[in-house]
Amino acid sequence: MISNYITWTANPQIFHIGSLSVRWYGLLFAMSFAVGYFIMLRFFRKEKIADTVLDKLSMYMLIATVIGARLGHVLFYEPASYLAHPLDILKIWEGGLASHGAAIGILLGLYFFARSEKRTYFWTLDRIVIVVALSGFFIRMGNLMNSEIYGNVTTLPWGFIFERAGETLPKHPTQIYEALSYLVIFAYLISYYYRKDGKPREGYLFGFFLVSLFSVRFIIEFLKEPQVSFESSMALNMGQLLSIPFVLAGLYIIFRKSNTEVK
Repeated sequence: MISNYITWTANPQIFHIGSLSVRWYGLLFAMSFAVGYFIMLRFFRKEKIADTVLDKLSMYMLIATVIGARLGHVLFYEPASYLAHPLDILKIWEGGLASHGAAIGILLGLYFFARSEKRTYFWTLDRIVIVVALSGFFIRMGNLMNSEIYGNVTTLPWGFIFERAGETLPKHPTQIYEALSYLVIFAYLISYYYRKDGKPREGYLFGFFLVSLFSVRFIIEFLKEPQVSFESSMALNMGQLLSIPFVLAGLYIIFRKSNTEVK
């Protein structure tokens, strides 16, 4: 029966020159910023905003994403280990980035950007979540190339046997489930933006993003293996517990803004 499943042996490394290694995850992570920049550039030019403002926004986003994702993993998943070896926090190349931490970091970074540019917070968030959803697609595909963050054992015919991770039984390819879900969310958000001619109802896109993306995360987490050992004894894992506040916040924003005109 094992032969009916997909044996996944992809090499996470594209090539190396001496000690320099180029990996799929790093390439896809970089692509998420490059493609996101191009899409945001179209938004800004449609709304007649200077390219220099986008350059500033990109810097805020890059710093906030990396710092937030790293500290999220450190604080939510392995605080004791990193407190014992604090310098390991800087070793991002060894892995350990949390999407919930990235979300918090981005929210903070964009708050400071909006203040510096004297724009409303929701104006900034409504546009950035469109490219963040697409970035989620790229990053989860990077996880697939790394043979990481996969699901529980499955008997479904599209189960993946992650040989490089030492697995011998087919597992749910939850990276693909999430990646495709994020791609659908991106398609809806960007189509809504253009249907409204670049003037979406303020707060709606951000609220929809929170509800849809973190609902997907909550559901798919039921199929995932625990990322860290302490999650094994939990009814809901850390990813699910962290998703609930984001979903509730999104619902609040959608309904709070439902009768509000764009400022």
